[in-house]
Amino acid sequence: MALVGFKAPALPLPPPQYDVRQQNELNRTLRLYFNRLDSLTPNQAQSYQANEFIGGSFVGGNVTASSITGFGRGLEFPYGAFQDDTDQVAVSTTTAYAVSLNTTDYSFGVFVESNSRITPYINGLYNLQFSIQFVNTDSQIHDVDIWFRKNGTNISNSNSRYSVPNKHGSIDGHLIAALNFFTALNARDYIELMWRTDNTSVSIQSLPATSSPDRPAIPSVIVTLSWVSALPAQFVLPFTGALTVAGSAPTIATSIVSGSGSVAFLGYAPTVTIA
Repeated sequence: MALVGFKAPALPLPPPQYDVRQQNELNRTLRLYFNRLDSLTPNQAQSYQANEFIGGSFVGGNVTASSITGFGRGLEFPYGAFQDDTDQVAVSTTTAYAVSLNTTDYSFGVFVESNSRITPYINGLYNLQFSIQFVNTDSQIHDVDIWFRKNGTNISNSNSRYSVPNKHGSIDGHLIAALNFFTALNARDYIELMWRTDNTSVSIQSLPATSSPDRPAIPSVIVTLSWVSALPAQFVLPFTGALTVAGSAPTIATSIVSGSGSVAFLGYAPTVTIA
């Protein structure tokens, strides 16, 4: 990159023999020039000219301080926002049901397949958020579990339990279950919301718009999946010969060690994690 309008000074020509005054003049000229380059005050360059632009495309003309707004503009990350407008019921208390989604509100790199499978097309760490409208038509409080499945397998420690209020008078009991969850997904992995109730009087309910005052409809389910970060690269510790791990209760996973030779673990109560 060059600063257009900010030019190097003309240096004095050297005399045939060494001259102290000429050398001092040269040093003074260079010092003034470098002071301008090192200055912390706003530079007074008339314009900037780049030989190469890296990191994306640039559209526009001259850039001024007043025109640089909205930092991050143009960045695109995968996301999906989905909902459902139907009632979803359980016919058995011993069956796990996948939460269905029939409407796509927003989608970029994230899609719903087979009605319940939320599928990203880009690897990454994702934030899954949901809200589910439950209704209980029974006179007793009942519990409902909600958890996550990835590629058809339950995700460990992902379950939550909610108690749905009982019917009071002629009014059914209602509860919104909501949660967010981070999960690592590769392209074409899919994640599902699962639910189970201890009584079939509990179901997932959608409600129409109402008046007095005007209120919008209530979807039975709202789900979003948004990209948080690229997946971290796995750290691999290669070695040849002998490798020693020492410290207070050191822990090392065998999946991050590659190489040949002997491995020694030293310290108080060392732990080796097989991963």
